[in-house]
Amino acid sequence: MNTVLYLVDLFLHLDKYLSVVIQDYGIWTYLLIFMVIFIETGLVVTPFLPGDSLIFAAGAFAAIGALDVHLLYVILVIAAFLGDTANYWIGHLIGPRAFSGNIRFLKKEYLDRTHDFYEKYGGKTIILARFIPIIRTFAPFVAGIGAMSYGKFISYNIIGGLAWVALFGYGGYFFGNLPFVQENFSFVVLAIILISVMPGVVEYFKSRRATPAKA
Repeated sequence: MNTVLYLVDLFLHLDKYLSVVIQDYGIWTYLLIFMVIFIETGLVVTPFLPGDSLIFAAGAFAAIGALDVHLLYVILVIAAFLGDTANYWIGHLIGPRAFSGNIRFLKKEYLDRTHDFYEKYGGKTIILARFIPIIRTFAPFVAGIGAMSYGKFISYNIIGGLAWVALFGYGGYFFGNLPFVQENFSFVVLAIILISVMPGVVEYFKSRRATPAKA
């Protein structure tokens, strides 16, 4: 039981345990990171998994030679692309029933918020959502429900995946060698998480403020 709990905690907080994972699992670290990014983007029920912070942390460890940054980039772009693709087809399979409120594992609040994003940004939502936790996980799902054809979705998916992994992966790689980052790595990762969450928080309060005006 303790082993299972340890593995679950490791999976949920891989960004924090990455140093230990690299030492213990070596080349298998790439597979673990791939799985976390794929599941975080691919399953609508797992928006809580580390995304931005994990990619940045992996890039930072690549800066000190623990991982190959270019191999990491290719692997994570594939994970991000396949994750969004899987999520799209899950949404396509479930269809409009997702908005009925009768599917227990779906938070209607997140669906509505993502739908509002589509209303505002159109197809670019797939690209922009990559940089916003929770919206990132729900955007391809909502696209699959009927917001976008797969032919159109796939191009946005590729562009978004390339840009997202490049920003955080190579960001971690180029800034990971800075003494300040190395000495305060946990705080830097925490700051990245907070910065990533901020757009979603801003949108939430903006929507809350706009609600009374519509009433």
